[in-house]
Amino acid sequence: MSALATSIGSATPGAAGIACELCANRICRPTSGLVGFRIVTVTEISVIAVLEDPVRRRLYDYVAAQAGGVSRAEAATATGIGRTLAAFHLDRLAEAGLVEVTFARPTGRSGPGAGRPAKLYRRSMAEHQVSVPPRDYRAAAELLAEVVDVTGAEPELQRAARSRGAAAGRVARQQSPALPDDDLVAGALAAQGYQPYRDGGDVRLRNCPFHLLADQHPPLICGMNLALLEGLLSGAAVTGLSARLDPRPGECCVVLQDSKNNAD
Repeated sequence: MSALATSIGSATPGAAGIACELCANRICRPTSGLVGFRIVTVTEISVIAVLEDPVRRRLYDYVAAQAGGVSRAEAATATGIGRTLAAFHLDRLAEAGLVEVTFARPTGRSGPGAGRPAKLYRRSMAEHQVSVPPRDYRAAAELLAEVVDVTGAEPELQRAARSRGAAAGRVARQQSPALPDDDLVAGALAAQGYQPYRDGGDVRLRNCPFHLLADQHPPLICGMNLALLEGLLSGAAVTGLSARLDPRPGECCVVLQDSKNNAD
């Protein structure tokens, strides 16, 4: 049992509990002898449970969809609640590690009379997953990505991704045949966690669903992502957008570009 716990997370017993690298060195109190196992399960479940409150979930969704940090007042206005209530829930999200806190002065104001820096919230890059019973698909994905890298099977991966994307595009079109292309694509991307947003005539993706793997294998995963979205557009018979690689820090490496701009 101890070998299993060590392989999941490096934990060192302490007087008050266990200091765990998996939960940012917070002190956790395990509920059984399966130290590493319990730390992962209880901590992740506790984090996810923070989003059970509907107001808190709305605030998280709003913050996560923004390009930069948002103030308490902005979040309160966007979600239709009071500033004090927004501050309370935003701080709970920060304590759980779901959002990050920064401080900045209002734009255009500096010097002694500029006032105190505002407290801003932005989406955390940390990932949280819960599986009951425990499953480790992440490790399997990492192993498979390594195999593709080592064996040079990128073309096969891209063909499979393009095929899967095309199937998803066909289903989306069949379910909503009269939906405008822009709305259909936005809905399909949002359902897969990409968090699409408009940037002029282009559609950019604020989130990469494969972020961890993309960090470890950028060319491999970005190429797969590109093929997947090319397939989606093709399967949905969308002609006004084309997928291309255009990485931005903190966002998906693929952008859906307006075909008119692309032609120019």
